[in-house]
Amino acid sequence: MSIKDVTLTAGDAEVTVQPGNGCRIGSLRIGGTELLRQGERYGCFPMVPWCGRIRDGRFRDGAAVHQMPLNSPPHAIHGFARDAEWRTARASRTEAVFTYELTDPWPYPGRVTQIVELGEDALTLRLGIETYGDSFPAQAGWHPWFQRNLGDQDVTVDFSPAWQEERGDDHLPTGRRVDVRPGPWDDCFGMPDGVDVTLTWPGQLEVNVKSREQWVVVYDEQEAAVCVEPQTGPPDGLNTAPRLVTPIEPLETATTWSWRRL
Repeated sequence: MSIKDVTLTAGDAEVTVQPGNGCRIGSLRIGGTELLRQGERYGCFPMVPWCGRIRDGRFRDGAAVHQMPLNSPPHAIHGFARDAEWRTARASRTEAVFTYELTDPWPYPGRVTQIVELGEDALTLRLGIETYGDSFPAQAGWHPWFQRNLGDQDVTVDFSPAWQEERGDDHLPTGRRVDVRPGPWDDCFGMPDGVDVTLTWPGQLEVNVKSREQWVVVYDEQEAAVCVEPQTGPPDGLNTAPRLVTPIEPLETATTWSWRRL
């Protein structure tokens, strides 16, 4: 039996969530205009329990080394909750809650919760990771595929990061922070005052992506879409900047996208 999509509406905004397809946002329409690239692998998916690439798919937790499946050889990328079926815990006209049980190949039992809340001029997404036992390192974030073009002109991306993580030939940060380099990007940026990125489709819409987190990946190398990914740490962060999920402190993060017509 297929898991039903959940549609939320507020004013002229409509969001469709696909719990059976990794709990991704399959559609975000503002006044009938679709903002997200369409397709089974696109929309906007939660990255959990890690974001971006893990070098060689391996991460260390104390003395233990764990191997994740190499779903982007030679690395593991974006977690695997995006490939799983989630459960719809509850849904109303403007808000829905979804859960996913962490299981093999992840070595720690726990639960992920995603809350989707739609307003007339904003969409808020929240992720929480809790443990059923031992503490463990984790990351969480979102990978939206925004349409590059909604009309006559391509989107522009405006933000002022404090630094760019230098990217090695393996697409992973080298550990050096450098001045922001011109795009196109598949790069991680530091925004210590919180993620704040504005996408503008001239004559159409302006969307502001915010999060209290300090890391954002911008990926604009594809012709059809631009990705602005707020996340709790940099790529390979399970090894270099882990956030710990403990029995008394879950990992919790959020992002809000607000919009206005131009």
